[in-house]
Parts: sequence; C-alpha cells; structure tokens
Amino acid sequence: MKWRKISESEVEETIVNPEKIVNSIKGRKNAFKYIYKRYLKVTFRKENDKIIVITAIEKSKQEETI
Repeated sequence: MKWRKISESEVEETIVNPEKIVNSIKGRKNAFKYIYKRYLKVTFRKENDKIIVITAIEKSKQEETI
C-alpha cells in the first residue's frame, strides 16, 4: 500500500463500504470503491474473525472485471 500511496483508511473504507464485491480465487474477494478521484481494488480474505488484506491497487473502471 505504501508504494502505491493507498492509505490504511482508504483500504478499510473500501472493504467496509464497497461499491462492488466480486469473488476471486482461493476464497478471496475483491472490493471496489471510488475514493478521492481514484478507483481502488482491494483483495482480501476472511480468516476466523479477521480480515487479511492481500493487495490494494488503483484501477481504471474498465479493468474491474479482469
């Protein structure tokens, strides 16, 4: 997240209040949200009662289904 200049609060907001969630591989989910003029994709999985963030990247809206 640091390299991509995505804050922890932006990641949390994307997971908690996503515009869209899509199932991914290995039980993971992709959460999408438009925040501060950027479209974010956060890949995460739930493990017991914790959320494990795999990656967070900025996407163009057209790439969200890839």
